[in-house]
Amino acid sequence: MSIKILSESEIKQQKTNSYETPAILFANPKNLYQRRAKRLRELAKEHPLADYLLFAADVVESQLNTLEKNPLEKQNLEQLNGVKPLNAKTFKRNSIWREYLSEILNETKLKANEQVLATIESLEKTGTAELEQMADHLLAEEFNLVSSDKAVFIWAALSLYWLQLAQQIPHSSRMENTENIHYCPVCGSAPVSSMIHIGSSQGLRYLHCALCESEWNLVRAQCTNCNGHDKLEMWSLNEELALIRAETCGSCESYLKMMFQEKDPNVEALADDLASIFLDVEMEEKGFSRSGLNPFLFPAQEV
Repeated sequence: MSIKILSESEIKQQKTNSYETPAILFANPKNLYQRRAKRLRELAKEHPLADYLLFAADVVESQLNTLEKNPLEKQNLEQLNGVKPLNAKTFKRNSIWREYLSEILNETKLKANEQVLATIESLEKTGTAELEQMADHLLAEEFNLVSSDKAVFIWAALSLYWLQLAQQIPHSSRMENTENIHYCPVCGSAPVSSMIHIGSSQGLRYLHCALCESEWNLVRAQCTNCNGHDKLEMWSLNEELALIRAETCGSCESYLKMMFQEKDPNVEALADDLASIFLDVEMEEKGFSRSGLNPFLFPAQEV
């Protein structure tokens, strides 16, 4: 990993440069959930998968409500810095994530259809050990070991927990080089998609983490999966200069979507990725595999 979270002492020693590109951007939790839910509801209008986009909006709003009712207390994280300080595979999580799961289920069931309600009722009856085991599988990227309908809710609770953890670690970072940064430098999870920014970071690309919601800088014209440069192509379902494009790599045969805020400042990493699922279908038909993860599009469980 080539982006380092700096310790408090390193922050004090570091020479600041107002023109320096921030290596990591940390999310504002309330703002993120509000924007995401609003975007999902807007995208659902006249969309063939409107019901699922509205379900996703309900889950996101339940995350926001849970955050406001039961925020994570201050943790002893000040000493955490360096490479992936909140590593999803190794960090010893607090059981509060299960409280978040319970609250998210309670919130969502108020609007749930019969199919979703059946999933919620099944999770409510699931024992602690099994819930923790499913969480372990998801955080270890063993997605095929957890049914996708349950994974959505478990991940929503874990993500709410990790997002709040990310608020409590030092927020200064340093780009050491551009190699091996296709996973989140905060928690080690895969990106949802990448975003080309406007404003103070005009034209810069940031990958958006599927778990802790942090964003990290990666230069353009470089594969987000293997760092390759020479076999990259851009695809879209409509005009050449589309809001959402898929960047494919012929070297590793992977792809990740790229979104352009200059085309629409309201574009949102998770919501627009989910709504553009037909672009995923097109890429898979061309033989490319998705290198990122959308928390509402888990792969089917093995049988």
